[in-house]
Amino acid sequence: MPHLPAPLALHQPDQLTTLVENRTVYTLEAFELNVFETHRAAHRVPLSLGHVVLTTMLRGKKVMHLPGRPAFDYLPGESVVVGQEETMVIDFPEATEAAPTQCLAVAIPQETIRQTVDLLNEHHPRAEEHLPWHLDTDNYAHFQNTPELTGTLERLVQLSARDTGRVKDVLAGFTIQEMLVRLMQTQARQLLFHNYQQHTTSHRFAAVVQYIKQHLTEQLTVDKLSALACMSKATFFRVFKRELGLTPVEYIIQERLTEAKRLLRNPLVSVADVCFRSGFNNTAYFQKLFKQYEGVTPGLYKKQCVAAG
Repeated sequence: MPHLPAPLALHQPDQLTTLVENRTVYTLEAFELNVFETHRAAHRVPLSLGHVVLTTMLRGKKVMHLPGRPAFDYLPGESVVVGQEETMVIDFPEATEAAPTQCLAVAIPQETIRQTVDLLNEHHPRAEEHLPWHLDTDNYAHFQNTPELTGTLERLVQLSARDTGRVKDVLAGFTIQEMLVRLMQTQARQLLFHNYQQHTTSHRFAAVVQYIKQHLTEQLTVDKLSALACMSKATFFRVFKRELGLTPVEYIIQERLTEAKRLLRNPLVSVADVCFRSGFNNTAYFQKLFKQYEGVTPGLYKKQCVAAG
């Protein structure tokens, strides 16, 4: 399921100053929040905000052109990190008055980023000393939102759009720090979960991820995983969650559900078979978790896949 911040009200036609990238700005001490709406098709529209920017799609579709990267579709539930002084060139191939695009863009000064990164590296270092915390604007810059990142973005919007008096900037400063942590955790997941084979000799958690993927249907214990990481159980559990934003158990569940979805696309495999072949040993528990994470039951997901061909 795509993780979307709560929807924002669209402007009425008479409130728009332009039909292409109509901009609403909220300026705070630690960041600037922009909401962009586009109500008609347009192509090759340049946009630069002068800072590092986290953009998140809320409605519609864009095609993004960023320096040194192939063009890509940009859809709701996804985010893109854009480097300082980098110009985005954007197509809006499907935008109309009835179906506009809408996007958040959080512009973050380098000083805000530096303070957060320094704090993490000093007091909460990552598992590998040669891989300190940093915000990557070149790699792993286009990704699916996590629930944690989405929740933080929602709080940024709420803080920005309402008057909370003198404490507004204080609260916003704490929230932008959390958003940066969630963003770096999301990038760390991209690095390890999708490219673990490249890092098994240089990152202990990459070896753990590889073991989980290779033994998904077996009993996976924190004892075994922490031993692979050469850590005590308590340290492994704490550092894994701090670095990646989820616990080892939550990661195992997500991997098993991903395998379950793959198996459910086969019309000849029953839901019960999928349960056990994806590493679960209780069908009721499997059904409950699948509905919790995917929003539908395994049976309905299977029917939808079959109907889609």
